[in-house]
Amino acid sequence: MTSRLVVLISGNGSNLQAILDACASGELDATVVSVISNKAEAFGLTRAQNAGIESIHFPKLETESRQQYDARLADYVTTQQPDYIILAGWMRILSSFFLSSFPDCVINLHPALPETFPGTHAIERAYEAHQRGEIKHTGVMVHLVPDEGVDNGPILAAEIVPIFADDTLESLETRVHKTEHELLVNTLKELTEKKSVTRP
Repeated sequence: MTSRLVVLISGNGSNLQAILDACASGELDATVVSVISNKAEAFGLTRAQNAGIESIHFPKLETESRQQYDARLADYVTTQQPDYIILAGWMRILSSFFLSSFPDCVINLHPALPETFPGTHAIERAYEAHQRGEIKHTGVMVHLVPDEGVDNGPILAAEIVPIFADDTLESLETRVHKTEHELLVNTLKELTEKKSVTRP
């Protein structure tokens, strides 16, 4: 049975595009049923519209707390009956009000290896650390999001990305993003295949 995916984004949505392309080609036995962004200008919403997929700007209201926002978001996502919720450049830390509604179903992609460079600007920080001679490589990981910790849930997959002496920040970003797209799709492929086998 085809898995149902909800993708949360805040920006360009290149990882969303990788998922959409894999679904369209049949590489991934899944359907993106909804793309949700907390930012109206996120180009990922346009990508979803171009693919004929529901795209929703879901802003936080000035009158609501973070927990109220997450509870409202969880209520909406529940209506989509997702098998997995993919955080593909979602720039908000989800609270337990959201995560408790979807145990073992929320998946995050982060452009760094486990226990390195959590939070924002991870590629830039890795590049600067390399310039200082502190590291020789960075990487990408896909992990579950069980709680409010930042980029530190149980690891589903990780891959090293080398940093070369002649790299610019832009060339490193390009290589990391390519790895992100491949690792995310491959990890989702494994998960969805496993789920289809274990379904009654």
